Amino acid sequence: MNSSRFRYLIVAIILCLSALQSCMKWEYGTMEEFRVGQSGLFICNEGNFQYGNATLSYYDPQTKSILNECFYRANGMKLGDVAQSMVIRDGVGWIVVNNSHVVFAIDCTTFKEIGRITGLTSPRYIHFVSDEKAYITQLWDNRIFIVNPKRYQITGYIEVPDMTMESGSTEQMVQYGNYLYVNCWSYQNRILKIDTQTDSVVASLTVGIQPTSLVLDCHGKLWTITDGGFADSPYGHEAPSLYRIDPESFTVEAQFKFGFNDSPSELQTNGTKERLYWINDDIWAMDVTATSTPIRPLIESRGTKYYGLTVSPINEDVYIADAIDYSQQGMIYRYSQSGELIDSFYVGIIPGGFCWK
Repeated sequence: MNSSRFRYLIVAIILCLSALQSCMKWEYGTMEEFRVGQSGLFICNEGNFQYGNATLSYYDPQTKSILNECFYRANGMKLGDVAQSMVIRDGVGWIVVNNSHVVFAIDCTTFKEIGRITGLTSPRYIHFVSDEKAYITQLWDNRIFIVNPKRYQITGYIEVPDMTMESGSTEQMVQYGNYLYVNCWSYQNRILKIDTQTDSVVASLTVGIQPTSLVLDCHGKLWTITDGGFADSPYGHEAPSLYRIDPESFTVEAQFKFGFNDSPSELQTNGTKERLYWINDDIWAMDVTATSTPIRPLIESRGTKYYGLTVSPINEDVYIADAIDYSQQGMIYRYSQSGELIDSFYVGIIPGGFCWK
């Protein structure tokens, strides 16, 4: 998570501690009919914290067409407060809306709501273990919620040891065999190993301060990137790092250190999982077999505020979210894998999460 994004979330944390019980009101109005093709890209636009102006955009790479506010237009109601992330399973899109404490399920062709999971603390990401079990990670909670997505119900919790509700967070999830791996970000320095058959934490691995992302490569290795904290943090401040982890032995195999003032974030892979991408002011890329980080970026930032990142699983085009000033519509830049600009378009306020259809 880059430094600007980190400061934004710290302010959000302070404000939200007194507002966790707030509730978003969904008022229905005029609805539009949509029917889009088989492939495309969803963009979650976070919106401003406590303004309830999160939106969903949909981009067709073939036609270079963008549909903004497609959730609102299809359902006649606002998406809520801070759209954090989205995943798709069997044609259903699951949109995690952090400060509205809800996960929406939508038809990915029509954008119509088909269900919702409520009663969450501060949801971050959702991962499906099976058709009838999913996990939802949380901010400001020492539990991972277990839900039945068919019934849209919370069915249980996974207690995270040595984590407080005030400072802890569980974030992104990657499954390898019967085990799920989760990075703990806010004032944490651990990767958790969860047995999906017993729904319990069976081990944890210490890495650097505040691991922000977690991915699995083509060789079955986990990768995480840390932001190192921030100056005057009570948890500490150190140089960030990129780590390669063997999930079977659950040990660190390699560590690539950044400069003390660097702010790497948004670790991603390409479609074949042979290549890593991340933001560190610029956009950087390296093969998973590399023995050192690159000395030159793939794409330079040119003074913009890169906030989100994804790579097309089809042709490795690189999509970058630019938050601009965090108050106006953000911009998405689409580059080829060689770093040539292909397209750019406006979306909603603070675009951050991507989901490929």
